Amino acid sequence: QLELITPFQLYFNPELIFKHFQIWRLITNYLFFGPVGFNFLFNMIFLYRYCRMLEEGSFRGRTADFVFMFLFGGLLMTLFGLFVNLVFLGQAFTIMLVYVWSRRNPYVRMNFFGLLIFQAPFLPWVLMGFSLLLGNSIIVDLLGIAVGHIYFFLEDVFPNQPGGGRLLRTPSVLKAMFDTPEEDPNYNPLPEERPGGFAWGEGQRLGG
Repeated sequence: QLELITPFQLYFNPELIFKHFQIWRLITNYLFFGPVGFNFLFNMIFLYRYCRMLEEGSFRGRTADFVFMFLFGGLLMTLFGLFVNLVFLGQAFTIMLVYVWSRRNPYVRMNFFGLLIFQAPFLPWVLMGFSLLLGNSIIVDLLGIAVGHIYFFLEDVFPNQPGGGRLLRTPSVLKAMFDTPEEDPNYNPLPEERPGGFAWGEGQRLGG
């Protein structure tokens, strides 16, 4: 908005990334949501709302897993972005968050601008229809839904299937960086680490 940089310096371009080593485009294409307007505010509200609800809900106390979902989703969208003509993937990332939240909260009833009342799993599709009414390409929404479904299936569905298992495992380096270590229930603290310090005046019962 301050015109210090232009969208042409931020957009996703595989040739500039891999041949001219403009690696920053792998990240900056997720950070631009267009000029300030209805579409920009719409994306900001949904990004904040559903990112917060995921963090405070199913990812509470699991910061490393939350970060890993970001990285997994971003990597998958980047790979898909090589085959579709998309220059900014931020909106697709927002739809991915909405999709994961909606599938993990299937019984929540949604009210869309007071016009539609539906169950949460239909929310990504309602947003796609709304985007279509605004004249936007639905490829972005479909990409977000596809990546969100892949994550949800691998994380929530497949591990509970007969013969299934967890294919997505958060790397230990992320757990070390973002999660606080759990206390060992068998740990016996030293006297100076106990509340009150040393038991200077505590004696032993005779015959004990």
